[in-house]
Amino acid sequence: MPATTLPGGVEVPAFAVARWLAACGPDGQVVLSGTMPPWVCIGYHAARLACALAGFELLTERQALAIARDIAGQATNWTGGAVGDGRLFQGLHLGRFDRPQAAAVDSPDPLERRWFVLSNGERIIDAAGNAFSWVFDDVQGNADGIVAHGFLPGSPTLATAPGAPMQQGMGWWPRAGRSWWGRALARGGSWSSQEGAGIFTVVDERPQAQRAYVGFRCTLPL
Repeated sequence: MPATTLPGGVEVPAFAVARWLAACGPDGQVVLSGTMPPWVCIGYHAARLACALAGFELLTERQALAIARDIAGQATNWTGGAVGDGRLFQGLHLGRFDRPQAAAVDSPDPLERRWFVLSNGERIIDAAGNAFSWVFDDVQGNADGIVAHGFLPGSPTLATAPGAPMQQGMGWWPRAGRSWWGRALARGGSWSSQEGAGIFTVVDERPQAQRAYVGFRCTLPL
């Protein structure tokens, strides 16, 4: 993922990001695979540990925003074929499935396209839909990546999307002043999030929660 500047001048250095959500191998270790379903029913802290044991890091809030901003700037990721034309693809989100699917599984509905093209030509799968991704909050968070204060008006979490919540397939995010203190962030949406899914979607969950709709994505600094 190329270096990115978020609104307000926040710099996100270039980083490597897994093409797929992490899967769980037979030994209980992270596997990066397009043919295995995402590893869900795992809490935030456990996801961080699983990444670390595999030599990776958990996707951060700034990195997630950089990916979303990059995706939104590519014409091929819009249903109308031009940036801002139509809506952004939202992945699996219409409730056709009852659990997260491996990346190799396609929906019969073209509006549920799962892959997005980045500015460097690489593809990333499930940046929206299928399963939420835990993220380490390095914007509002404390040293453990847990939300420590309310969302400020100029926060990149709120200011990065090129539009309003629930518009043009961008997803949902909170208003300024909202406080999710003590919670962990999860991004993207699930297979049944409907219009709530999107590359800019962010919700809160208890860090210890093990949800069937929340997985995680691995990264590496460059």
